[in-house]
Amino acid sequence: MSALLAIEGLRAGYGETEVLRGLDLVVNAGEIVTVLGSNGVGKSTLNRTLSGVLRARAGAIRFDGAPIERESCAAIVACGLIHVPEGRRVFPNLSVRENLDLGSYARGKPRRAQNRERVFSIFPRLRERASQYAGTLSGGEQQMLAIGRGLMAEPKLLILDEPSLGLSPLLVEELFGLIKRIHADGVSVLLVEQNVVQSLEVADRAYILAEGQFAMSGPAGQIAADPELKRTYLGL
Repeated sequence: MSALLAIEGLRAGYGETEVLRGLDLVVNAGEIVTVLGSNGVGKSTLNRTLSGVLRARAGAIRFDGAPIERESCAAIVACGLIHVPEGRRVFPNLSVRENLDLGSYARGKPRRAQNRERVFSIFPRLRERASQYAGTLSGGEQQMLAIGRGLMAEPKLLILDEPSLGLSPLLVEELFGLIKRIHADGVSVLLVEQNVVQSLEVADRAYILAEGQFAMSGPAGQIAADPELKRTYLGL
């Protein structure tokens, strides 16, 4: 496998506070990699740094072979690294179709209709609600819309930030099945989550983030089978 995303010695933070303290991570083409950790350990800071919202203080980020740690958010999106942020952040007063089309504003515009049809095939409920205002959707439907909007930009790597947050157990189960479907369609995924059990079930490899550093990493099955690891770093 070739490295699609490679991070070396990444440091980032806010003001005088350093949150990420020298991270090394690799996502190979065709993989689902999960980053697991409790609240406050730096997961969202990692996502913001990768997508260019927060500038790295030190270290290297290479995507598809090119350095991106000094690139703008727009340039990073243009490369095919697409971040679906925590909290869905749909446009409530726009329709489902309009929200989706905005996802192709910077990338994928020439194939907007084909990409929209692909999203509707993955998320049939969005097709049923295409003309409905996004603000009237359920929480699970809004999460599907947020992911679908990310897919409209034809991602080479899709970063999903806490996609299961706030969803019922039944919807969480459905969501992780849809993540596997997206991956089967050829999209590499970086899944940043607190949902340990289901994240490890769908991922190829996992990293455990604790206090701004990766405490452990390895094959997802190996980490899932280690009760001491889960007890020590994930509070389970």
